[in-house]
Formats: sequence, structure tokens, C-alpha cells
Amino acid sequence: MLTHGIPKISKLAESPIKVPDPIGLGASTSLILTIIAEVLAPILIIIGLKTKLASIPAAITMFVAFFIVHASDPIGKKEKALLYLICFIVIFLTGAGKYSLDGLLTKNKH
Repeated sequence: MLTHGIPKISKLAESPIKVPDPIGLGASTSLILTIIAEVLAPILIIIGLKTKLASIPAAITMFVAFFIVHASDPIGKKEKALLYLICFIVIFLTGAGKYSLDGLLTKNKH
């Protein structure tokens, strides 16, 4: 996800911002939400901090990518979004695990 999200950060400096607005929130809002879902959320998931919460925006973004942005594309083009969506749903359901920051913080509370 980071390889998709990091290049989008530079688009914040563009005027006007030229990015797709698939759900009608406006280009700026769509870009900011996408950067949160493709940069901030994956970093939190990687380090295992607030993992379940971080998986939600990432999953929503992949849902929009698969079912709206790439709806008319062949499965070969949109399958990566579906795979990421499934992974983020699994991460949401299972959590970060005992070797994550979440796991270490929970262990230290007991």
C-alpha cells in the first residue's frame, strides 16, 4: 500500500488537485482520505499500533477501489484491490498479535 500512497503525498501541493473523486467528497478530501488509508494506516498496521482501527480506512479504500473505481475493469486489473481488501478485513477480525505494539501494551497492563 505504501508504494501506492507515498507518491500521492506530492499531489497535495498541486493546484488544482487532480485526483479521482469516486464517491463525491471533493478532490481534496478524497486525496487526504486516500493518503490516510494508503500511508498512515499501513504504517500503523506494520508497527502493530491501533491495528484494528487502522485497518478500517484501508479496507474502505480498497472496497471503493474494487467496487467503484475499477468496477468496469477486468478482474486482472482490480484483483490487487480485492486481495488488499480481504487482507485488511482479516487484520480487522484477528488483530495485531502478541508481537505487535498493541500486544506488548496489552501484555504490560496485566
